[in-house]
Amino acid sequence: MKILLVLTSHDQLGDTGKKTGFWLEEFASPYYVFKEAGAQVTLASPAGGQPPIDPTSDAPEAQTPATERFRQDPEAQAQLASTIPLQDINPAEFDAVFYPGGHGPLWDLANDQTSIDLIEAFDRAGKAMGLVCHAPGALVKVRDAEGQPLVAGRSVTGFTNSEEEAVGLSNVVPFLIEDEFKRLGGHYEKGADWQPHVVTDGLLVTGQNPASSENAAKALLALLT
Repeated sequence: MKILLVLTSHDQLGDTGKKTGFWLEEFASPYYVFKEAGAQVTLASPAGGQPPIDPTSDAPEAQTPATERFRQDPEAQAQLASTIPLQDINPAEFDAVFYPGGHGPLWDLANDQTSIDLIEAFDRAGKAMGLVCHAPGALVKVRDAEGQPLVAGRSVTGFTNSEEEAVGLSNVVPFLIEDEFKRLGGHYEKGADWQPHVVTDGLLVTGQNPASSENAAKALLALLT
């Protein structure tokens, strides 16, 4: 079982002068879920190399058992430091793909043609796809085989408008996932803010927020067994 994890390479939080990137928990938790299931995990990002960690997710109050485990795992740290450039990835070599969130994907992965092509290749091949928190934003320009938005008519979730408002970034992000999914014809669902909420529609798994990371990874695994 081979699973591809795609991380953002974007580290600027709009024009705020602050840093962003991927959310550490949203990488670490799925990474260990997949590893413990015996999966071979490959890490990729648009630029390759070390993807930027959102500094807020690296703060003491944001730590979880999975992030603490990562801190004690030199092998995982080395793998993260040397992600493969996305353009060098062959989707045919993998059984599933998972996108961790953080605000970064709203800027690069949402618009990265290589990422868009990769997701479309997984979709056409009937392979499982998982995205959590802000990473579902990577779907907004993805089309299905008929040329329609991939999320149109599908049950999906992602970071809510109210969660974005709570972190004070509603006017900073390039788009709001909840609004954009609804605009594209998706059946957007959400649970309570900051609580785990995962939606599976066919072979597409989406998670609402950082707390949904582990369950989203497990839901993706369930599609592979």
